[in-house]
Amino acid sequence: MIKKSITIITLLLLITSCNNTKKNNTEVVNKNQKTTKSFANKKVAIYTTAKDTELRLSLTDEIVFTKSNQPKETEVSVFVNPEKSFQEFLGIGGAITDASSEVFSKLSKDKQDEFLKAYYSEEGINYNIIRTSIHSSDFGLGSHTYIEEGDVDLKTFSIEKDKQKRIPLIKKAQALIKEDLVFYASPWSPPAFMKSNNHMLQGGKLLPKYYQAWANYFVKFIKAYEEEGIPVWGVTIQNEPMAVQRWESCIYTAEEERDFLKNNLGPTFEKNGFADKNIVVWDHNRDLISHRANTIFEDKEAMKYAWGIGFHWYETWTGGDPKYDNLKNIKESFPTKNLLFTEGCQEKFDANEYQRWSNAERYGNSMINDFNSGTVGWTDWNILLNENGGPNHVQNFCFAPIHANTQTNELIYTPSYYYIGHFSKFIEKGAVRISTTTSRSTIESTSFKNTDGSMVTVLMNKTNEKIKCNILVNESSITLKILPHSMQTLVY
Repeated sequence: MIKKSITIITLLLLITSCNNTKKNNTEVVNKNQKTTKSFANKKVAIYTTAKDTELRLSLTDEIVFTKSNQPKETEVSVFVNPEKSFQEFLGIGGAITDASSEVFSKLSKDKQDEFLKAYYSEEGINYNIIRTSIHSSDFGLGSHTYIEEGDVDLKTFSIEKDKQKRIPLIKKAQALIKEDLVFYASPWSPPAFMKSNNHMLQGGKLLPKYYQAWANYFVKFIKAYEEEGIPVWGVTIQNEPMAVQRWESCIYTAEEERDFLKNNLGPTFEKNGFADKNIVVWDHNRDLISHRANTIFEDKEAMKYAWGIGFHWYETWTGGDPKYDNLKNIKESFPTKNLLFTEGCQEKFDANEYQRWSNAERYGNSMINDFNSGTVGWTDWNILLNENGGPNHVQNFCFAPIHANTQTNELIYTPSYYYIGHFSKFIEKGAVRISTTTSRSTIESTSFKNTDGSMVTVLMNKTNEKIKCNILVNESSITLKILPHSMQTLVY
């Protein structure tokens, strides 16, 4: 009798246990179902820029997600997984150089207002990053510094020249950007007397006896700009530290930049209450970036002062490989360090080629792949140049997204402006990149989720053909026909 009672009790316990397990499993399933947002019946707004059309960031369609089917191998598909997120988005912008501010000053008031809104307002493409040079670069009317030559103690330090045209333009942009501003600065060369070649141009090196004076110069710059009401987010140590240029330039080996950072610049920032300022290393092309990252980030003392590593795209100017894998490797190797695109432009200006579509596609390819490699922010070079691709005091004329014909008071918007806008207008600071892949290389794509939950997927078709493409998000999908040589942004 006792054995029989035990058996019945055991059976009841087993049944209860099974029911509880089933209930718990159901709760897990339900919980998972709640976290996977359905997009069925949700609207998608589609914005398009396309070659050989009038479409420029134009709202071209609004369609609705439906339940997705298994995609076929013969179809082109883009797969977005909102459950997998990556780096936080810092922003997009461009450089306010002496050249840009010089050209801006020649425009009429109404054209100045149009220009500012085009870049820095929600009506335009919503830039929030500004880069500038610490004293002069090649894009200006000539070389200058903030001190008298030979002034090691920096007693004559003054930014009066910047106050004439550059700072007024920065402040006008800042007023539109408001709280999302990311402002950083880069030197092209120390003053001539601090260098091995005694010249601001043609490379040369910062002499070790001036390391501390040069670190103090950075501090003076930050204090002077912040006294003007411009909050400085950070600095890069040196623009293109491995390029001997005919304009302002200075060479640092990886070891020299590492030692300047850990022995001088980093401690000097801390001593002056600027530990919150972000220091970006390298600021040059993707091809040699891994060596610079390995040398600096493997050094514990140097690493603690470096927010991340900056890069340009000019390894491709002779047709080279853009080396996106190098960026992925750095992000995998040093996950606490950030990637920042600090400069890019189309070289070799030609006034007959303002509307050259391949210029825009170079931007689109770089931005999509840089973001997919872990990049948090993207900075174009000059925001504005004149009808000659300048001014540039060594005739290094280039393209900008917007040019001004200073003879006719006309603003010229290039396709590059609109391609950049497909990202900057819709992706907000604080967004996170989410998993996005494509089934064919004919379509390039990236996606972000904004802090309000809205999603942004950017698509680029560089081919000569219209492409039918499925966009699958969780268990929902839409089908698009993407025009040849076009960019599309989907907001949903």
